[in-house]
Amino acid sequence: MTKQILCITYRDWALKIYKMLADALPQYNFKIIFNPAEDICAVKIKTFQPDIILWYGWSWIVPESIVEQYDCICLHPSPLPQYRGGSPLQNQILNGEKNSAVTIFKMSAGLDEGDIIRQIPMSLQGNIGDIFSRMTTLGFAGTCDFLKNGYNLKPQDHSAATLFKRRKPADSEITLDEIQNQTREYLCNKIRMLTPPYPNAFIKDKEGKRLYITSAHINGN
Repeated sequence: MTKQILCITYRDWALKIYKMLADALPQYNFKIIFNPAEDICAVKIKTFQPDIILWYGWSWIVPESIVEQYDCICLHPSPLPQYRGGSPLQNQILNGEKNSAVTIFKMSAGLDEGDIIRQIPMSLQGNIGDIFSRMTTLGFAGTCDFLKNGYNLKPQDHSAATLFKRRKPADSEITLDEIQNQTREYLCNKIRMLTPPYPNAFIKDKEGKRLYITSAHINGN
């Protein structure tokens, strides 16, 4: 019987992974739901009767009833258990991390706490577009590998976990305090991590109007 794989996302990079998987693995039946809405109806999922659900690039909590009923798999761009939670790329870059990972894991009731299926090293150098391209390539390779060859689950070390909140558009402001007290590397990283599709970095003038900064580089020593 052909394996049924349901792919749900609203992110362009995840959609690319799903399309690459469908092309590379014609022996499976892929159904892709590209939907920016938070509400994914459980009835639609049940109708497809998936063997596996991929939730790559999904920002909302998946109902526990779905996680318990189906084999739900997620991709998180950090070396879990580090940088659980929201905005993992931004939080890593802002903290000066240069190396990360693409972690594919089986979802559980806890936020990003599930057992690891694959964890592939990934550089954080370059702009967000470079990182997305890298993440797409590695995410496809890791997913294709476990779908073809199976996997052994590796529990996360919860004692080593770090948790970060999702960043908000207001957090994109470069404040006077940051300009006066942070390094140029920090400021450059903050600008670098906030290119589309994320809200650009900005500074405010005396009237509170915003000047957006879309790129930056460090010149000399």
